[in-house]
Amino acid sequence: MRRRELMLLLGGAMTVARTLRAQQKAMPVIGYLNAAKPTPGMLDEFRNGLAEQGYHEGQNVLIEYRWAEGQYDRLPAMAAELVRRPVDVIVGTGGAISGRVAKAATNTIPIVALMGSDPVAIGLADSLSRPGGNVTGVAQLVTDADAKRLELLHELVPAAKTIAYLQNPTLLNSESPTRNVESAALTLGVTLSVVKASSDSDLAAAFAALSQGRIGALLVGADPFFFMQRDQLVTLAERHAVPTMYFFREFVTAGGLISYGTKLADAYHQIGVYTGRILKGASPADLPIAQQSEKIELVINLKTADALGLTVPQSILARADEVIE
Repeated sequence: MRRRELMLLLGGAMTVARTLRAQQKAMPVIGYLNAAKPTPGMLDEFRNGLAEQGYHEGQNVLIEYRWAEGQYDRLPAMAAELVRRPVDVIVGTGGAISGRVAKAATNTIPIVALMGSDPVAIGLADSLSRPGGNVTGVAQLVTDADAKRLELLHELVPAAKTIAYLQNPTLLNSESPTRNVESAALTLGVTLSVVKASSDSDLAAAFAALSQGRIGALLVGADPFFFMQRDQLVTLAERHAVPTMYFFREFVTAGGLISYGTKLADAYHQIGVYTGRILKGASPADLPIAQQSEKIELVINLKTADALGLTVPQSILARADEVIE
């Protein structure tokens, strides 16, 4: 091969290499921060939302995953990693704590957060219609619905004079929903027993204590760790024969008694859509926070009720969005 031809060949190869590197660099990167662990169905919905905006993982967008697996103290370091990466947008899921930690790590990288409480009240947005900062996302009525869950549980098990409330003390601001539930218990005229758990062994110990006390029913506080451990919670509730109210339908489809909460899958889908819109250039400051409080559903498992010897009142059956038989 003559020298001129060789130089042209090498020059062409270098051009192709530079083009490939430029394309790789141009591919946007999503930092995915979750306080719990992977839930396949939810990830599918997130990816479906992204796909609606034309983004497909591995094809024209990359996703860096970070899972805290219920150990919330790991989240700040994970968020800092994503900021240093750096990523083009951070997605905070698995509870509002992920969004709050991401916000503490950066005020410049856009954040799309799934929030189980009022984002204005917890300082993530100026308003729902115009968030004003670098955070937008989806607001669900999760934590704030605990008082209503207690009311429904009392209606289902009226003989329960003492109801336990399972709380994770490591969750940021866990005292606030506890105070709301205590106030609701006072109004209903029932005694509330607060039980705390933040690990597998804590859960087993909590249910052992419940079976020894005069506890008529249990309300599981809205918490990412509890959602992550839903199969264990349902099994323990069945083993100790404790009528239990949960915050998402996934507990009931796994064999739990009753739940009252928003559709989590819908929220993950919307998070994917918003992430895609931001990758296209939308500003989180101007992207209204989507509200899903109007989509709260009541789900009850009659098979589990029968196993507990409970007769479900017609008033609850009439309001149920789904009855599992």
